[in-house]
Amino acid sequence: MKQNTSSFLKKYIPILEWLPNYKKTDLQGDLSAGLTVGIMLIPQGMAYAMLAGLEPIHGLYAVTIPLLLYAIFGTSRQLAVGPVAMVSLLTAAGIASLNPSSPEQYLMLALSLAFLVGLIQFGMGALKLGFVVNFLSHPVINGFTSAAAIIIGLSQIKHLFRINLPNSEHVQEMIVAIYHNIGDIHWITFGIGVLGIIIIKYGKKIHPSFPAPLVAVIIGIGLVAGFDLTNQGVKIVGSVPSGLPSFSSPSFDLESLKTLFPIALTISLVGFAESFAVAKTIQAKHKNYQLNANQELIALGIANFGSAFFKGYPVTGGFSRTAVNNQAGAKTTMASIISAVLIVLTLLFFTGLFTNLPSAILAAVVLVAVSGLIDYKEPIHLWKKDKADFAMLMATFLITLTLGIETGIISGMVLSLLVVIYKATRPHMAKLAKVPGTTIYRNTSRFTNLKEREDILVLRIDGPIYFANVEYIKTKLDQWIQEKEGKLQLIVMNMESITHIDSTGAHELHEWIAQWKKAGIISAMSNIKGPIRDVLNRWNLLDEVGKENIFIDDYSACASFDHEIDPKLLEEINSYATQTTIK
Repeated sequence: MKQNTSSFLKKYIPILEWLPNYKKTDLQGDLSAGLTVGIMLIPQGMAYAMLAGLEPIHGLYAVTIPLLLYAIFGTSRQLAVGPVAMVSLLTAAGIASLNPSSPEQYLMLALSLAFLVGLIQFGMGALKLGFVVNFLSHPVINGFTSAAAIIIGLSQIKHLFRINLPNSEHVQEMIVAIYHNIGDIHWITFGIGVLGIIIIKYGKKIHPSFPAPLVAVIIGIGLVAGFDLTNQGVKIVGSVPSGLPSFSSPSFDLESLKTLFPIALTISLVGFAESFAVAKTIQAKHKNYQLNANQELIALGIANFGSAFFKGYPVTGGFSRTAVNNQAGAKTTMASIISAVLIVLTLLFFTGLFTNLPSAILAAVVLVAVSGLIDYKEPIHLWKKDKADFAMLMATFLITLTLGIETGIISGMVLSLLVVIYKATRPHMAKLAKVPGTTIYRNTSRFTNLKEREDILVLRIDGPIYFANVEYIKTKLDQWIQEKEGKLQLIVMNMESITHIDSTGAHELHEWIAQWKKAGIISAMSNIKGPIRDVLNRWNLLDEVGKENIFIDDYSACASFDHEIDPKLLEEINSYATQTTIK
């Protein structure tokens, strides 16, 4: 009993599995990674909060309690949880559509959004719905991510150039606004931003653990303070409150939650897809632990609850931070705990140092982070390999760019489902013929030396026979039967690739067999798997065809028709083709 309780706790609280066995040798890697990622999180958290339309301090709040909660409940030992560019933009887009009347109301809606995201993710994990994210296919995620990265990048132009631009997630509106306001560039701000981009972009070349964003922040603060640039129009972060986040309560107003639900669902799915994808990539390099998709949803849900009740906003696992965490030597989520401790110390003692931080430097942090999300190689690769997936990627990309992020991801999911449905309704079907000198039958469209017989049609359906595809199958069968020009005497249905037959499929098979019998055509079946034989038996289809017409393979069916096989041998062999478990 005690062992069962222990296993249960370890399953749902993964820290209990690794912490009791924590090795001193792991501490060096975790300490190095924790400090590196913590230093990285300070400017990133502030920048992403600004992107989300919040005061920079809320970005730091979002990497304290949520980070600790994920460290306790998450199954990935390297995933770094916190604000990310994509979720920040989705947050801004979702809340802006509600037209909040004040910064206080905006914050309340951000907290409510984090709570709702937590509720959705926790609920999905508890109900074991981790598979739902599979509806976001790779081309859809790729197209969506690239388009969102462009939108995020353009949204930072106002801070980089210090020009007035409307808050929009439609690329055409943003480009027009930039064109009309480009003449108002504040060149000192622009210069600081470009300097920040250069430091962050190329600082890593000095050393992989070089804290480039923090260096850019320090240089930006130094320039503003040293040359009194605020009086020359450079916009700064201003006073940053110190101290730990106090307890906050999201709004439980049903109208607000109902309005926020679509964007919360989008953040839940996109955030989990991004988080689980990077977690899987990193876990493949370690293999000393297992990822659990449903537990990851629960952990992210709890992390978002922490954000909602401690003045944060929606969080998820980030690509760049997780990669840095892994490269810096993280062995367990102790690294995340160390990062959170560093942020707590910053909140308690060092927030005053960020007063003169230029907004252009935070914009530079975001711009460099999202530039890596624009993938131009994948569309080229798909164009050469898979035109359908290329079309899906480009459709998602263009819809996201022009109609907005929420519309883009929903459209992408619908496109993914439509492709699945389309393929499900059109199973691969093949006409088979005997390979000369053998008893083997193969697809006639793949091998030109195979000759079909005019009096026999041997066919294979690769997939289930069910309500969605029976019409397509029947149309194909009728076409092949017509091609025989009235000479057809035997139809052999090779059932080896059939995985399922539903009630509609069974009903249609009855109809087809009866129709062929009426036309004087014998129906036969071959290569039927046991579970499918059970289904056919349950629907009396084996009796309809006749057990004498159920064969172990295509050769036996055709040889029996031609009387070229010993009846006793055939009866003995076919006993393996007709046996069922359902009486």
